Amino acid sequence: MLKKSLPGALGVLVATVLAVTLVPRAAEAQSKQSKDKAAAAIAKAPAKGAPVRYKPDRFAGRAGKYYQMVWGVDSLTVRLAESGEVVRFSYRVVDPDKAKALNEKKSEPSLIDPRAGVSLVVPKLEKIGQLRQTSAPETGKAYWMAFSNKGRPVKKGDRVDVVIGQFRAQGLVVD
Repeated sequence: MLKKSLPGALGVLVATVLAVTLVPRAAEAQSKQSKDKAAAAIAKAPAKGAPVRYKPDRFAGRAGKYYQMVWGVDSLTVRLAESGEVVRFSYRVVDPDKAKALNEKKSEPSLIDPRAGVSLVVPKLEKIGQLRQTSAPETGKAYWMAFSNKGRPVKKGDRVDVVIGQFRAQGLVVD
């Protein structure tokens, strides 16, 4: 009877030895693969504390086409200048006939910031005059005007509206 159970016990013993040696190696290989995948994912991700620059969309493609077709201007930008004391609005003329409305001396430009609840104006200096260009617009040239931001209520990232007579550019982001 002992002879008959010896080969069965030997088989169980061999199976146990194989299981003890092979299963941890397989588990070790799987954990190594998962660690390699995790390391690769971390390498692709930006490091913690690294600056991420958010650049909001200036305006939708349709809005850009609208300003080109109706007002004859494109590349509308609003930027802080002079340590934030001045907000500069600039644009490029595509069609001078349509863009005449923006350069009229009679129209009073204003920059409205709904978040801050302010309406900025172009200052008039004694010897210089208004800080804006009023010459006849030419195709391809860039024009600008400066709004006084005394007290700095308008901040970088704010969405503002620029109004010049009938012209109104809404939701421009301050850079």
